[in-house]
Amino acid sequence: MLVTGGAGYIGSHAVKALRRAGHAVVVLDNLVAGHREAVLGAPLVEADIADVDAVRRTLKEHRISAVMHFAAFLDVGESVREPVRYYRNNVVGTLGVLEAMAAEEVKAFVFSSTCATYGEPTETPIPETHDQNPINSYGASKLAIERALPHFEIAYGIRSVALRYFNAAGADPEGEIGEDHSPEIHLIPRAIEAASGGRPLQVFGNDYPTPDGTCLRDYIHVADLADAHVRALEKTIASGRSSAYNLGTGTPHSVLEVIAAVERATGRKVSWSLAPRRPGDPAALYALPTKAKADLEWTPAYADIETIVSTAWAWHQGHPAGYRTTPNP
Repeated sequence: MLVTGGAGYIGSHAVKALRRAGHAVVVLDNLVAGHREAVLGAPLVEADIADVDAVRRTLKEHRISAVMHFAAFLDVGESVREPVRYYRNNVVGTLGVLEAMAAEEVKAFVFSSTCATYGEPTETPIPETHDQNPINSYGASKLAIERALPHFEIAYGIRSVALRYFNAAGADPEGEIGEDHSPEIHLIPRAIEAASGGRPLQVFGNDYPTPDGTCLRDYIHVADLADAHVRALEKTIASGRSSAYNLGTGTPHSVLEVIAAVERATGRKVSWSLAPRRPGDPAALYALPTKAKADLEWTPAYADIETIVSTAWAWHQGHPAGYRTTPNP
């Protein structure tokens, strides 16, 4: 099993879940955003997905039969400012992985997609059948691959599952791995940083058509995402059928609700200020996850925001500077 981007936040949690489920795992990561420590001793090939020859060699040398693909840029705001970077990595880079798979006759592909492919929803909760009309180049780059996958199945026999997940959050409940981005862009770790005396948090807009005026998002625990990836892999291999699934709890929380949850978990005040809306931010995004629950027999184990925040806080306490910090004995 090859996991591209397996040294990153979600990828590393998937690597841990795959190994626990008995799968032999090889990680391919350029370590630009990932961390060597996060793979927890799994074999690591330091390479870029754009290097098709390196991907091919890895597939061949390790006799890979399936690929789980996480190697992508994911900052919505940056994608609006720098779309060329997102199309080059998320589209061209991913096509390189698929090209290598076709050449080496690897037939199973689990794709890390996103709810951002839906754009501004016309109905909530969002089903998989909702129109996909992304409003930023991050979502558009992911949708480009989703649209390419059926053609790779027809031409090369590559079966695929696209997992459209909502807001990944939290950290490994056992405390071994967690979220460490530089710079950090996600709400929960940024709120924890602000509560810990770091940079004040910015809340982007309070005039959305939501109960408190701030954006509503569906926060899904990273360990639940990892579990869904393992189930999707095994289902795809067993059934031989391609599919797409939403991964979320189905329960949205506003930015202000998340800030309040962080304050309860930490016992500290979150310092924040109001900033203008960010381009490309829909008012509300939350999942209708019934298809994944039915087909994959998957139910989030860490579904409430208090638990999600508490695992993130526990990781931060043990790793106040991320992977540069040695956990306390």
